[in-house]
Amino acid sequence: MALTGTLDATVESDRVSFTFTVANDGDDPVTLSFRDSCSADFAVLDGDEERWRWSHGRMFTQALQSESIDPGESVSYEGEWEQPEAGTHTAVATLEADNQDCEAEIEISV
Repeated sequence: MALTGTLDATVESDRVSFTFTVANDGDDPVTLSFRDSCSADFAVLDGDEERWRWSHGRMFTQALQSESIDPGESVSYEGEWEQPEAGTHTAVATLEADNQDCEAEIEISV
């Protein structure tokens, strides 16, 4: 199973919109298992210090969920950082599946 992730960001004056795409580069379908409705999370780092996390302060439905990705297919997850801090940051997206790991990061300037 080969999952690869890419992270894109659109920077505006009052927000940064993130799109995290998880692609199945393998030959077999991949089933992702989630323990709640948080499928992906986004964080913004300044060096080793976390400046913002999308999931912080949010509540998620507590229900087991699953999602399948066929070979050559992908799924995308979105998040938005409102009122971003000025500067250059590292944005990190993480797949929150219990049974698969995938992460992507990019540098952003606000």
